Amino acid sequence: MELTTAIKHEKRRTAKTNSLWRQYWNYKYMFIMLLPVLAYYAIFHYGPMYGVLIAFQDYHVLEGVTGSPWVGFANFKDLFTGEYFPLVLRNTLLINFYKLVLGFPAPILLAILINEVKHGAYKKFVQTISYVPHFLSWVVLSGLLIEILSPSRGPINILLNDLGLQPIFFITEPSWFRSILVGSDIWRNIGFSTIIYLAAIAGINPEVYEAAEVDGINRLGRIWYITIPSMFPVIIIMLILSSGSIINDDFEQVFNLLNAKVLDVGDVISTYTYSEGLARMNFSYAAAVGLFKNVVALVLVLSANFIAKKIADESII
Repeated sequence: MELTTAIKHEKRRTAKTNSLWRQYWNYKYMFIMLLPVLAYYAIFHYGPMYGVLIAFQDYHVLEGVTGSPWVGFANFKDLFTGEYFPLVLRNTLLINFYKLVLGFPAPILLAILINEVKHGAYKKFVQTISYVPHFLSWVVLSGLLIEILSPSRGPINILLNDLGLQPIFFITEPSWFRSILVGSDIWRNIGFSTIIYLAAIAGINPEVYEAAEVDGINRLGRIWYITIPSMFPVIIIMLILSSGSIINDDFEQVFNLLNAKVLDVGDVISTYTYSEGLARMNFSYAAAVGLFKNVVALVLVLSANFIAKKIADESII
């Protein structure tokens, strides 16, 4: 009896395996198209991961990873006992927390507003204008921001001058710098992120809106009771993916806007790693900083995924 049961289980397992391979074979061309993506991640993301070893070494370029002496957790000890790193960590957490709190709801709101626009041409125009900045590099956008906020020729300060007010040195003013980082990040990414939420809205059955309208529910009611709940699974997934950004700052943005007068409020982990690793050639210490940041980001994403699974029964894994 036990032998017969084992044979049946083995046959089912074999049939399931054959069915799985048959499905792979049926979609073989899609997997072939996926190969360049897999190769990219294997070569440029997973391949260089052995380089994290230098975080535990006193790395010397001429000796390489295999020849540099091991120092264990000495670099991490220097990291956590140093005077400047706590300030950099604080700046990173504050700036990215503001970006998450203010920037995460922005594309959701914009997607809802665009969806409520009935004029097709105007809707396309707003969408195009909103996501164009995403395709410009921070080098270009930073130059535009510096010109717009210039104390001598920027339109904002010209307006302040016409009103009889003193010009404000926005880029070099510590009290304004974080607001500029957060505002410019929302400006650049709001349109592109909106595409995801518009796609979620497009999947809602129009008959649901029609039934609600027949029942006398006004536009705000339809948004609150139909649109937002239908977007909720996508919102949860995007929130989980965004949780790691609390520790992962945007190097290009900060690097192109940062200056000596705002280092105390604007220097973040990525720019600190750059200055330590490349400017001062302290490679091992910079690797320790980068490894710490990535581990914290992983913990944040997994924690957000676990909480979302427990509360909303939505997760990415």
